[in-house]
Amino acid sequence: MLNEKEKDKYNRQIIIPNFSLNGQEKLKKSKVLVIGLGGLGSSAAYYLASAGIGDLGILDKDEVELSNLNRQILHQETNVGESKIISASQKLSKLNQDITIKEYNISLNTDNSEKVLTNYDFVVEASDNFETKFLVNDTCVKLGIPFVIGGVYQFEGQMMTVIPGKTACYRCVSKEIPESGTYPTTSEGGVMGTIAGLFGVIEANEAIKHIVFKDINLLLTNKMLYIDLKHNTFEIFRIEIDNQCTICS
Repeated sequence: MLNEKEKDKYNRQIIIPNFSLNGQEKLKKSKVLVIGLGGLGSSAAYYLASAGIGDLGILDKDEVELSNLNRQILHQETNVGESKIISASQKLSKLNQDITIKEYNISLNTDNSEKVLTNYDFVVEASDNFETKFLVNDTCVKLGIPFVIGGVYQFEGQMMTVIPGKTACYRCVSKEIPESGTYPTTSEGGVMGTIAGLFGVIEANEAIKHIVFKDINLLLTNKMLYIDLKHNTFEIFRIEIDNQCTICS
């Protein structure tokens, strides 16, 4: 499936033991959706595109703001006021001309989530609000689509990967959507670009590992990764499947 240009482009991945040409061909045949093109989504989409995901979907309704640029690496000052989808698509197309980019200049909601997500093999949830996170969790579990979900604040972040039917889901950890105003947001408390970039990279890596290896033990499943870059703290907490979970049980 790979042409000579692609074999050269992805050489450093192909020569990894157990990855090989077969792994690269799996990436080329795969379809991954990134929801949110902010701090996490920018770096996740960038590395998924450069890794050779064949069909890369990107979803965001917002426009680029100047305050985004400390962490949203797909956008530049010249893109301020422009649609994030247009800005991101232009950069990703230049980064890798051998992949297909599908643009969704929409807000994900209960009316369109199943129609959009059902087309993908893996979903990277990189939004900045709990409503979208819970919607992605519930929809992916219903459709049986593996996904990774993460969030960052100041110097800290946390994330987990879910394989529906086999692992704990996001609602096993957080039962209900927190009420607005009961939790701090990055627009209020701030966020470092470095933690957003790191978590986006890890999210992309989870997608790649799942597609290439299909090994649950290699993923952040039934676990919550917590990182605090201010104090250089890296922790993984065990998560149990909640047999009373309203979504996955």
